[in-house]
Amino acid sequence: MEAPQAKKIEKTLEIHGDKRIDNYFWLNERENPKVIKYLEEENAYADFIMKDTEQLQEDLFEEMKARYKKDDESLPYFFNEYWYIVRYEEGKEYPIFCRKYKSLDNEEEIVVDVNILAEGESYFEVGSVAVSPNNELASFSSDNVSRRIYSINFKNLKTGEILPDTIENTTGKAVWANDNEHVFYIRKDASLRAFQVYRHKLGTDSSEDILIFHEEDETFDVNVFKTKSLEYIFIASSSTISDEHRFIPSDNVFAEWTIIQPRIDDLEYSVEHYEDEFYIITNADDAFNFKIVKTKINNCGMENWVDVIPHRPEVLLEGFEIFRHYLVLEEREEGLLQIKIIAETTQESYYLPFSDPTYTAYIGVNLEFDTEVLRYGYTSLTQPSSTYEYNMKEKTTVLLKQQEVLGGKFFPENYISERIWADSRDGETKIPISLVYHKDTKRSADTPLLLYGYGSYGHTVDASFSNVRLSILDRGFIYAIAHIRGGEYLGREWYEDGKMLFKKNTFFDFIDAGKHLIKANYTSSKHLYAMGGSAGGLLVGAVVNYEPALFHGIVAQVPFVDVVTTMLDETIPLTTGEYDEWGNPNDKEYYEYMKSYSPYDNVEAKDYPHMLITTGLHDSQVQYWEPAKWTAKLRELKTDNNILIFKTDMSAGHGGASGRFESLKEDALEYAFLLMIDKK
Repeated sequence: MEAPQAKKIEKTLEIHGDKRIDNYFWLNERENPKVIKYLEEENAYADFIMKDTEQLQEDLFEEMKARYKKDDESLPYFFNEYWYIVRYEEGKEYPIFCRKYKSLDNEEEIVVDVNILAEGESYFEVGSVAVSPNNELASFSSDNVSRRIYSINFKNLKTGEILPDTIENTTGKAVWANDNEHVFYIRKDASLRAFQVYRHKLGTDSSEDILIFHEEDETFDVNVFKTKSLEYIFIASSSTISDEHRFIPSDNVFAEWTIIQPRIDDLEYSVEHYEDEFYIITNADDAFNFKIVKTKINNCGMENWVDVIPHRPEVLLEGFEIFRHYLVLEEREEGLLQIKIIAETTQESYYLPFSDPTYTAYIGVNLEFDTEVLRYGYTSLTQPSSTYEYNMKEKTTVLLKQQEVLGGKFFPENYISERIWADSRDGETKIPISLVYHKDTKRSADTPLLLYGYGSYGHTVDASFSNVRLSILDRGFIYAIAHIRGGEYLGREWYEDGKMLFKKNTFFDFIDAGKHLIKANYTSSKHLYAMGGSAGGLLVGAVVNYEPALFHGIVAQVPFVDVVTTMLDETIPLTTGEYDEWGNPNDKEYYEYMKSYSPYDNVEAKDYPHMLITTGLHDSQVQYWEPAKWTAKLRELKTDNNILIFKTDMSAGHGGASGRFESLKEDALEYAFLLMIDKK
């Protein structure tokens, strides 16, 4: 079967006196039957190339699925007189949201059964479920297209009746006022930016809803939330580098909104409430790794902020949780997350002990103020996700729940995790790499190694356990995460050094990490593979342009690869809000820099590694046409005979297939691809 080749229709794109010829620009016509035909041809070709792996894919899928508990349920948490649980039933793909009044021994009430809502749908996702303060009503949101545009509906929990109120085109979040009849929600604009907050009164048509706040700056989006104390409702307006928060009392929806601190460029802050004060985590006063301040509610501008936890240059402050007698901090030092307990009365402080060389620890769901018990989560590359309850007074720990790995074949002691440091090309920077492999896997030039990376938005990919990953670890692969610049693994400066006009550091760090792994005899170029999704897809796309011979193959999931054209199109979701991450190409300096690394713009006539590229037709974050155009251009220009396949999920978006197990088929395809090409 011949590989498809998209038709070339020349399109000239010009700005700053520079012309770019884009022969595949037409693939952005989602409704064009010729576009759909091309995507379907690529899917058929991918199936043809992968035909000999069909049994392997099925085996991988079944073994991945077999490790999961089919009738699993979440850890119950108590809130407003009820225990809340999310559970799954064997044979069903979707969650069931339920609750029990006061005691776990009481009869279960089903709040929302997503399996019923999803009947007849090829894709279905519930965005959020929220119960009214009087416990009698629930809001729930759903998306059946995978564009992350949700409809909000309401249910009477006493009668089971679905109310006639329907609110379309939202982010999916609904926040109840304390009067049990008003909710606040967020609408999206044509580019899917969250830009307006509305108030809805139950029993009225959504056309009568009141616009509360309109964010006119296209680089900002909005969020709405209620404080842990339940006493205040907040609207947060945020860009990549700036925040502005306003609030009203939860029991007065008609109150005037008070701004805590008007937006200032490069001033970030977020807020929580305690008694007559707000606690604020912020980068004010050059606290680039953040600090915590507090201020009186009735006098809350930044001139009144008083330090509670001062800035420490060597520690990134990621979050905090307030209890009546304790303050709990989530910190990151030298890349590793730590949880610090501070007793308010004595000011005694200490850290919870963690022992793995690389791991993830985080503050869990803690909805109660007046308690001595902290819930926190922990996982590592060899330890399944666990939730613990720590008594801050008694200093005792109880394991509440650990992710079960079924099948009787998984034992943590059979796997080895490490953290190593690679030298970067600048001769000064050390790049952390987390690794995991089976104890029987020998490090050698013949050992296959999958290197994963992301490196954007300050998002850190921490070392965590994966049920799915066991399928390649048990087949002799080493799995590694390169904690490259653009994330915040080593603090805020680590992020700043991998964005805007420093973006290439992200790509070079990943390349240098790969070269170090070869030099240290973990693998060789013949068995080294790269994987990344979304902005991580940009990463692997840029890397194979710079160093096509370094990797034997790559997997690019929903990749952001047409950087310049996308960032010049303000109608595309996320574009204007991304200027503080990538730069604005309407500025010539940023245009030229982006053009110099954009994967699509830099495809050349040369050999490329084996490549699997995936997307979703309804992707709202990275439009399907970016990887489609990239694939078409690679097919036209590449000079090798290596495999290039492009797979489009015609019913899904950025997050892939819906349903609990359907997404495992995507994992099975990716792993089968890697196992297949490792033999070539």
